[in-house]
Amino acid sequence: MVMQAIDVQWAGQIEYDAAWEWQKSLVAAAGAAARAANTDLPDTLLLLEHPPTYTLGRRGSLAHLLLSQTELDAAGFTLRWVDRGGDITYHGPGQLVGYPILNLKRLFARRGLLRPDLHQYLRDVEEVIIRALAAFNIRGWRYEGYTGVWVDGPTGPEKIAAIGIKVSGSGISSHGFALNVNPDLTHFEHIIPCGIREHGVTSMSQLLAQPFTTTDLIQPITAAFCDIFDVQPEREILRY
Repeated sequence: MVMQAIDVQWAGQIEYDAAWEWQKSLVAAAGAAARAANTDLPDTLLLLEHPPTYTLGRRGSLAHLLLSQTELDAAGFTLRWVDRGGDITYHGPGQLVGYPILNLKRLFARRGLLRPDLHQYLRDVEEVIIRALAAFNIRGWRYEGYTGVWVDGPTGPEKIAAIGIKVSGSGISSHGFALNVNPDLTHFEHIIPCGIREHGVTSMSQLLAQPFTTTDLIQPITAAFCDIFDVQPEREILRY
């Protein structure tokens, strides 16, 4: 079987709204191709950073945002309600954000399934991050009852990567994951991340007490993603 191609793009830092519109255009194109049974259109993995931004998913609660709009504006934070699953989260410099635009019907058909298994898709995205972290000798793990990737912190479980997705009626995924490489962790203090009060968040740099950049993770994430989803990059990663 010929391996499916994927277009991996590194976009650097991009405003949230611009990235969201980019995703919508890719989802629309992929959906049209799926309806036309165009199996040659490759999937896409967008890798990027955002300026400081808080987003609330479909189940988000403003009670989990601890700043007023005036305080947000004064601090230079953007706030957006979005159409992914999950509650409130933070995006900012030092955090690698991944938006897989995948034809999940095609993906799971290749695995012998008649329809996409969204729970398995979430587990697959978690596995991508777990494997990428392992390249840096960080043991990431799944926490039963929660979506995302966790690590052992000094006081118990801490979240290092958040995941929230959307799947269109045509079976095209959007939104995705946010891995804390070396963000300003104080920005998480202005929210109750993912609505979880009992556990904190951490980053790779905090865990290993050494600096990392998001570009350090591009190759490990791409390799793990291609392995888990049985795809191969269509071309060199742009602008990296």
